[in-house]
This record gives sequence, C-alpha cells and structure tokens, in this order.
Amino acid sequence: MTIKPARLSDPAVRAFVNAVNSHDREGFMALLEPGATMSDDGSDRDLAEWIDQEIFSSNGHMDVESESDGGRAVLARYRNDTWGEMRTRWTFTVEDDGRISRFETGQA
Repeated sequence: MTIKPARLSDPAVRAFVNAVNSHDREGFMALLEPGATMSDDGSDRDLAEWIDQEIFSSNGHMDVESESDGGRAVLARYRNDTWGEMRTRWTFTVEDDGRISRFETGQA
C-alpha cells in the first residue's frame, strides 16, 4: 500500500513528491536551496543533469510506501522510462526556510 502524497508528514517532501509526479520542473526547482546537492547510490551527482535524466526527461514517478525521520526519509517505488520500476530510499535535508538543501536516493 502506498501513502498518498497529500498525507506525507513533511511539507517539503510532500511538495517534492508532488513536483516529481506532476512533472513540474519549475515547482521542483523552487523547492531547492541555491547550491543544493544530491547523491544517487552513494555517489554525488550533478543535480541539474541528474534531475533532467532521471526525473523530467524520463517521466519519473514516486509511489511512497513508508516514511520515517519525521517524514524526511521515505521508501518509494520509483519508476521512469529509462530504468523501469525499482524500490528506492530517499532522505532529505530541509533547511529552516523549508527548502531542500540535499537529497540522497538509491536502491533500497
């Protein structure tokens, strides 16, 4: 069973999932702090290149299965046109202004 995005605990994570699932690049970028960083499977990646390839040009979609750490860590089924579907973990660092300064993802 999945958690509907509207029921996710953390507002920044909720907005992140909604932006991914609605393919809203502008809304997604507005969620990030200037200089935000990310990693995939333990390796830091170029954020702009990664989100283009893994989310927006490949129709990325997240179905969240569970959350922890006050909603700032989620387990999700993630799918895109490049890799198909896989079970993934996501962790988020959210600053006091509510924007994301870092996210980390990888296979779960």
